[in-house]
Amino acid sequence: MSPTPSRTPYHPTQGLLLGLLGVTIFSLSLPMTHVAIAELDPVLVGLGRALVAAIPAAALLLWRRERLPNRAQCIRLAITASGVIVGFPVLSALALRTVPASHGAVVNGLLPLATALYASWFARERPSRAFWGWAVLGSAIVLAYAILTGHGAPSAGDLWMLAAVAVCGLGYAEGARLAKELGDWQVICWALVLSAPVLAAPVAWLALHQSAPAHGQTWFAFGYLALFSQFLGFFAWYAGLARGGIARVGQVQLLQIFLTLGFSALWFGESVAPASWLFAAGVLATVVAGRRAGVSVAPVSARSDTTGPAVQPGT
Repeated sequence: MSPTPSRTPYHPTQGLLLGLLGVTIFSLSLPMTHVAIAELDPVLVGLGRALVAAIPAAALLLWRRERLPNRAQCIRLAITASGVIVGFPVLSALALRTVPASHGAVVNGLLPLATALYASWFARERPSRAFWGWAVLGSAIVLAYAILTGHGAPSAGDLWMLAAVAVCGLGYAEGARLAKELGDWQVICWALVLSAPVLAAPVAWLALHQSAPAHGQTWFAFGYLALFSQFLGFFAWYAGLARGGIARVGQVQLLQIFLTLGFSALWFGESVAPASWLFAAGVLATVVAGRRAGVSVAPVSARSDTTGPAVQPGT
């Protein structure tokens, strides 16, 4: 079988910039989720935001007259959806019932390592030993933060966030691989549209059992989650991962810690302990160091899809 042609050129600088744009949008996801679940069921928030986002996604696909994905691509879209449409939104919402958004943001710092692992397993990227060393060190700092702030053991919220990270990394890596075949924004649009029939019944049931009407700020937060976190943010994010390499651009998400901590303190009135900033700074240092480590990609002849040049050198 001949390899599937790539629709996405390799462009590392553009990939990093697009990844940073996506991360900036995602950085408000946890604070907005914290606001939304104050009056709405966490599962309703997690699944409902995807069902709402499926409306503009379907409209865009129809307007652009995009070709339907084939059967193999639909299976991979289901894997993507399990991570970024169902898994992370629901699990992170459950986590934020017991931990503040600023705390969840630091635990979420494990996501780049999870994404790099999946990129190595499924996308056949080969980060160097130096890359893995810095990635593991950054993740160890995150785990130390979770344990220290949890009085010697991770809390239930930490465990929910760790599960969210595990499934989301898979969704990021698989979605980025698909972006090379279907196109950048097409991946999240098809994932949302194909998920909608499955989500409709549980969302309707949860909405009917919603105990009381929510206030305006709750619906504003929910709207942000649907339109930006679940829809537009992925346009930039998958484009960045596909253009700059999944493992390398995925590390940019560690910067989300700073952004979320800042937004949580500035706009949402959360108290951010000085230790949180120190741990976040330590994680950032590992990102800067790991940015210079090499990441190689398996040759095209050894792979089932075309994902760019054979080597993505460090800078």
